[in-house]
Amino acid sequence: MGSKVLIVEDEIKIASLIESFLQSEGYDCLTAIDGKTALQLFAKHKPDIVLLDWMLPQMNGLDICRQLRQIGSPGIIMVTAKSEETDKIVGLEMGADDYLTKPFSLRELSARIRSLLRRMNRNESDGSGSVLRRGDLTIHEDSLQVFKGTEELHLTPTEFKILHLLASKPGRVYSRMQLLQHAFEEEFVVDERTVDSHISKLRKKIENGGRTSDYIQTVYGFGYRFGAEHEN
Repeated sequence: MGSKVLIVEDEIKIASLIESFLQSEGYDCLTAIDGKTALQLFAKHKPDIVLLDWMLPQMNGLDICRQLRQIGSPGIIMVTAKSEETDKIVGLEMGADDYLTKPFSLRELSARIRSLLRRMNRNESDGSGSVLRRGDLTIHEDSLQVFKGTEELHLTPTEFKILHLLASKPGRVYSRMQLLQHAFEEEFVVDERTVDSHISKLRKKIENGGRTSDYIQTVYGFGYRFGAEHEN
């Protein structure tokens, strides 16, 4: 059986079309037309990917995304008719790994799901089991886990890939495009500024009430680097 995808879409015809296509691609699909049902299905079936519509009745996609991040670590692709950059950034800030703007092609949807699954399953193909220790951060490449001291930090697949790349070579500066290409692994990657949203979210998780500049440092006009002083 293929990877499991939860489709959260209140327009039944669209949901049915997506479900039929993804099933033909080998995915095991679940469908919910509202937030309450989506959260119940997620808790019961633990899907790998959640395809999440932004505009839903009663509970919108942002609220669902926030709750999903509190109870699990699925790959989340936000689907929205909102095309403004600020709207997309809000979705990423809430914990989405990627987004699609309606209307979209089913082939692009499939490509984005495959890309996200590769990010999530990188440990299976790597098998190196390497561990990075940077300051009080411990980054486990095999299990995709990050600890600050003894506390586990719950990162999205995209956040993990960005952090792991930066921490692998402290002091080296990476451009936004380099980080995006590493994280998304596809040529259709969105605007370079998307990485700023992921960095912002990542910093909040790492700092846990303190300062983050010592870890992920901004190189103005170019990109980001991991503080060389934390190389153990």
